[in-house]
Amino acid sequence: MKLGLVIDLDTCVGCHACAVACKQWNTSGTSGPLTDYDPYGAEPAGVWFNRIRHYEVDEYPNSKTINAPMSCMHCEDAACVTVCPTGASYKREEDGIVLIDQDKCMGCNYCAWACPYGARELDRESGTMKKCTLCVDRIYDENLPEAERQPVCVLTCPSNARFFGDFDNPDSEVSQKVRERGGYAMMPEAGYQPTNKYLPPRQTPLVETHAEKAATTEKPVSQIQRWIAQQLARQS
Repeated sequence: MKLGLVIDLDTCVGCHACAVACKQWNTSGTSGPLTDYDPYGAEPAGVWFNRIRHYEVDEYPNSKTINAPMSCMHCEDAACVTVCPTGASYKREEDGIVLIDQDKCMGCNYCAWACPYGARELDRESGTMKKCTLCVDRIYDENLPEAERQPVCVLTCPSNARFFGDFDNPDSEVSQKVRERGGYAMMPEAGYQPTNKYLPPRQTPLVETHAEKAATTEKPVSQIQRWIAQQLARQS
């Protein structure tokens, strides 16, 4: 089994609902409190597992704003696991989820430097590294209805841009979406084989503007002027 996320870049609206829900749920989750620094001050900051990047691509008239949520990719060959000197970072064999043992982490930052996705954040209060756990405490909780055994970011997304499932199952929803839409990994050139995949944005349909339509449509006044010109030419 290989659990992970699929994110549809075509429908993500960049509302940050996934990031806020993740922050709320994981504050009392397996990683312990996600610290806020000076939350009511002039420069509030804090630990977040999910961050959304915003990009403007192409040029008019094909320009499009792409909202790209970024969190731990739960890579097959996770560099963060390889470089960890204490064994705090590890990848579970049963489902492929990458986790951090908070009791073993010494906050050396090696894993953060090794991760090309910026997915790990050092909690300055606990002195340990923290990251997305894929809501491991939710997805296996048999006290929850089966439909709710998903990462909270998936359940919260108002535009249905996030999907969760088993990539080892070719019939799962995530596998089918990747096949049908040409889903791809973020930064595959790094060689870490990220599990999470992104669905590409569809091409923006071109809508003819009023000015463009007017420029390609012959105006009635032009027809009258041409008829007048023809009559004058005959008389001469």
